[in-house]
Parts: sequence; structure tokens; C-alpha cells
Amino acid sequence: MSKKQFYIYKGFERFWHWMQAILIFFLAFTGFEIHGTYSFFGFRDAVRYHNVAAYMFIGLIVFAIFWHLTTGEYKQYIPTLVNIKAQLNYYIFGIFRNAPHPTKKTVLSKLNPLQKLTYFGLKILVIPLSLTSGLLYIFYRYPSRHGIKAINIETLEVIAIVHTVAAVLLVAFIITHLYLITTGETLTSNLKAMLTGYEELEDMHHTEQKEKK
Repeated sequence: MSKKQFYIYKGFERFWHWMQAILIFFLAFTGFEIHGTYSFFGFRDAVRYHNVAAYMFIGLIVFAIFWHLTTGEYKQYIPTLVNIKAQLNYYIFGIFRNAPHPTKKTVLSKLNPLQKLTYFGLKILVIPLSLTSGLLYIFYRYPSRHGIKAINIETLEVIAIVHTVAAVLLVAFIITHLYLITTGETLTSNLKAMLTGYEELEDMHHTEQKEKK
């Protein structure tokens, strides 16, 4: 099997990936302080920093959507059920038996079926829920007899629950993602790929040429 270095993660893709991770960690850290889990910045500053980070996250998402649409990279996240059972079996059992990976990563297909399904769910459901509930938090205004300048709602209870659940799901994804980083060819190969953009993959062209001989 012939392998060579391929440039699969472009500059903006790597920037978006790391900035997104940093912002999610910071939002989680300040968010749980706002909930009273611990005290670090202080409640007032935690709220302020959380809101600033939220706007930065929204800005990053807007740029990421534009980049994915204009480059066609959004196709990487279109879910498929092909080989998903094999991929799930690999993560649960195969990986501990040194079984071969059921799917081959290529420049045109960077994600396995389970990753596609997970990322699709994050982008379509979890992150939109987190952002929408967060914005409702920021712009809410309780009912009053005078002019209502923002959103007029009865209670924040449901919004708070939705926002917290979405936040916990995001944190759970990050933790799982950190573990899966170590499941590459080596413990650090996936990490290096997201830092440099290059990853060692099977040279399909060379393999095809070899098979024809």
C-alpha cells in the first residue's frame, strides 16, 4: 500500500476549526459560571464575556457558511447511511482489536459516514438551537404596559432549558471529538493534520496503477 502526503485541510478550514473549538470552550466556561457552577470572572463579567464570545461565534459561522457554499466544501457534510453500521462497529469493537478502518479518507471525502451524520446534526440542529436560545436570552424583555422594544415573553424557563441542553450536547461532542482525534494512524496524526493541513493518505492513483500491471 503506497501512501503520500496530501493537503486536505485548507487554511480557513483550520482557522475555523480551532477558533470554533476555542469559542465553544470559552462559551461553556462562562456559561456554567453564569449558572452558578463556580466563580472565576464574577457573574457580571461572565455575562459580558459570554455575550461577546457569542457574537464572535455568530460572525465565525457566517464566514464559515459563505466559505463552505462558495468552495463546495458543504458536500463533505451531506449524510449517508452507507457503511454507517460498519463504522459504528469499528468505533465500538474494531478499534480495540486493531481492525482495519472501514472507510478510506480522501481529499474529496474527509469524513466517515458517522462523522457526516454527527456534524450534520450539529450544524442543522444543535448549533442553531444554541444560538437561537442564546439570542432570545440576550434580547428578551418581560411584558410591561409601556413600549416593548425587544422580544416580549412570559418566562425564560423553557429558553434556559433549551440553551443548557444545547450547550451540554456541544461540550459532549467536543469531549468525544478529543478522544476520536487519537484514533488515527498514530495518536497525533489527526492533530498534526489539522495543524499543518497535510495528512498521509493512501495514494489511490498509485494503487490503481499497480493493480493494472
